[in-house]
Amino acid sequence: MKHAVISLSGGMDSTSLLIRLIRDGYQVSCYTYDYGQRHSIEIERAKNNIEYLKSCDINVNHNIIDIKSAIQSFDSALLDKTLTIPEGHYESSQMKSTVVPNRNAIFSSILYGHALSVSSKFDCDVIIGLGVHSGDHEIYPDCRPEFYSALDIAFKLGNWGSERISFHLPYLTGDKKTILLDALHSCQELDLDFDIIFKNTSTSYNPDLQGRSSGKSGADIERILAFYEIGREDPVEYTKDWKDILNNALMIKKEHDEFNE
Repeated sequence: MKHAVISLSGGMDSTSLLIRLIRDGYQVSCYTYDYGQRHSIEIERAKNNIEYLKSCDINVNHNIIDIKSAIQSFDSALLDKTLTIPEGHYESSQMKSTVVPNRNAIFSSILYGHALSVSSKFDCDVIIGLGVHSGDHEIYPDCRPEFYSALDIAFKLGNWGSERISFHLPYLTGDKKTILLDALHSCQELDLDFDIIFKNTSTSYNPDLQGRSSGKSGADIERILAFYEIGREDPVEYTKDWKDILNNALMIKKEHDEFNE
């Protein structure tokens, strides 16, 4: 049996990665981090998808890791409710306020420890799956290829048994569209309902009290455009109807493209 550990945020990227790894025959252990994020609805969505998979006779190990006390004082709009979540295009400079300092290094370090433990227990190689992609690189420095190459070197130097552990970043050179197309393929192969899977995700950084996405944060815009590009309506619930949400995203993209010409 092939083994993988992944960070399952409850968003579309890590969820797509989960079903891809299941499709590829991995026994997957998922770790969802509760770090005090304002959009904690994503944790509930992750749980919902694990339950959906279970109903389809696909069992996945899922653990919620509470690290709020370690991260809640970090300076980020994703943690501080007195700060405004920026709206607009995903690559706009104001989106940098949504960076959580050193977040992926912390997540990856915890995952690496779990991967080493799984490897030791089952005497096997283990991959660490992360759903980072090219669209993240502009704003989030801890999503860049060089960062993970450096982490891999450091972790190998600092651990026994690390020759059996490797990072697996299949979307690193892709974008949200390629991720969704890959998820469509996975759903077809596994006989899963694509719309149920993605209704059970959350991408917005500023959902309302009912967990509905605003459609205006940078993460929202990127997701909406990806669904549009593959010719599907996003099944997640928004505060407005899909037509209005999509038109706003297309307008934001047009303004961004014209500004950068």
